[in-house]
Amino acid sequence: MKIVVATHNEGKLPEIRNIIEAELGQAAQHIELVSAGSMNLPDPVETGVTFEQNALLKARDVARRTGLPALADDSGLIVDVLGAAPGILSARWSGVHGDDEANIDLLLAQIADIPDDKRGARFNCAAALVVPKHCGEERANGTTPKAEETVKLGEMRGVVIREPRGENGFGYDPIFVPDNQPGRRNANGEKLTSAEMTAEEKNAISHRHKAFVALAPEIKELIG
Repeated sequence: MKIVVATHNEGKLPEIRNIIEAELGQAAQHIELVSAGSMNLPDPVETGVTFEQNALLKARDVARRTGLPALADDSGLIVDVLGAAPGILSARWSGVHGDDEANIDLLLAQIADIPDDKRGARFNCAAALVVPKHCGEERANGTTPKAEETVKLGEMRGVVIREPRGENGFGYDPIFVPDNQPGRRNANGEKLTSAEMTAEEKNAISHRHKAFVALAPEIKELIG
């Protein structure tokens, strides 16, 4: 079964594929993941005001355009002292979408006076699965049944430090130290930022991993 992942970032596919294989075992061989980018699908405008709404918006758009089951996720950083911010605006916090350095600089400036023990934060992720009904499955009154939709959430808690560390990852990874740490520290004996972890270490504890693990049973149902 082909499932379209609503992303133009090909790097997401191996991570999601690994989760599905780990959770579904041999059944995962019946699933083929392809990206929306590889199918030349446009990115929908994210007009939702929550991670859940944006994940569903993206998955619905892909499912509607392709007639295939679609996966999507939306995630961001929530800093406790900033309420829900940056939240859904994480990727464009500085005003320019995807400018990681500018986003980090602005965030650090905004909480510069906050003491270390008050800099708690969390990454949240919403993962959505939308399964369109077949065109032939119409009700007696001629209407088409709505697509089946499922959303699952994942969270990774930690703290925001004062200076970036690490070269891996993306976004706010260099200034975020997860509470859940691997069994090692950096060369200075400090807890690791997400950007100092290997991809495997980060994926094992990440908000995205948790959300897609929770979604795995719904994916399994697609193949019986």
